[in-house]
Amino acid sequence: MKYALRFAAALALSLPAVTHAHDAWLVPSSTVLSGNDSWITVDASVGNDKFYFNHAPLRLDNLVIVSPSGKTVSPENANRGKLRSTFDLQLTEPGTYRIAVVNDGVFARWKEDGKPKRYFGKVENMAAAIPAQAQDLEVSESIGRVETFATAGKPTTLAAAARGLELVPVTHPNDLYADETATFQMTIDGKPAADLEVNIVPGGGRYRDQVGEIALKTDKEGKFEIKWPQPGLYWLEAGTEDQNTTVKDASKRRLSYVATLEVLAQ
Repeated sequence: MKYALRFAAALALSLPAVTHAHDAWLVPSSTVLSGNDSWITVDASVGNDKFYFNHAPLRLDNLVIVSPSGKTVSPENANRGKLRSTFDLQLTEPGTYRIAVVNDGVFARWKEDGKPKRYFGKVENMAAAIPAQAQDLEVSESIGRVETFATAGKPTTLAAAARGLELVPVTHPNDLYADETATFQMTIDGKPAADLEVNIVPGGGRYRDQVGEIALKTDKEGKFEIKWPQPGLYWLEAGTEDQNTTVKDASKRRLSYVATLEVLAQ
C-alpha cells in the first residue's frame, strides 16, 4: 500500500524512484472559517516528518480546487520554493472547498540496447517517450489524490470524483472534534473499497518518541471509524492495486489517497 502512495508522490514530483521514501501533503492555514471572502494559504510539500518541510515541494501542476457550487477555482499567488509550494485561496462562496493535487499518469520501464530506461508522466505523452522497439516493456497506471478541505460558514456536501481511490465523508471532514468518533467511507471508482488498510498519523511527530500511527481497516461497505485522541492535524493515507486499467499495455493500476484533516478541541 505504501509503495502505491509513494509511487504517486514520485509522479507528483517528477523525480526518480528515490522519492518513494517520502510522503506528500497539503496543509491549509485554516480549515473552518466564518464570514464572507475569507482567505487561506495552503502549503504543499513532500518529506519524512508529517507537516514539516524538510525534503522537496509538491508540484502544483495538477492542483484542482472545487468550490461548494461545483465550480473549479483558480489559486492565487502560487509559488514553488525549495522545500514547499504555496498558494492562496479566497473562499468567496459559503460552504466546503475540496483542494486536491490529482495525479493520473503512468510509470513505464523497458530496455534499449540492453540499457534500462523508464518514464514517469502523463498517458498522452507516453507514446512519444517510449520507442516502438522497446524491449521488456512494463507499464503501470497510477492514480493518486492528495487533498484537504476548507469550509466557510456551514459545511456542505462534497461531490465525489468517482475515479480512483477516494474518501467519501459520512462525518464531514471539517466537523471533527477530539474525543468524538468520526465515520468515513473509502471508495474505488465510486464503489465501496472493502478490507482496505487505512493509516492515520497525528502531526507533531518530531516532538514524540513514537509516531503514534493509527492502523484501521474498512468494513464490507468501505467504512471505518476513528475516535480522535487529541486536537491537531492528522495525515490519512491508503493505497491499493488492481487490474482495472484504462491505459493500453498497462498490466496493473496503483491507487493512492492522502488527506490532511484538522481535529478541533471541544
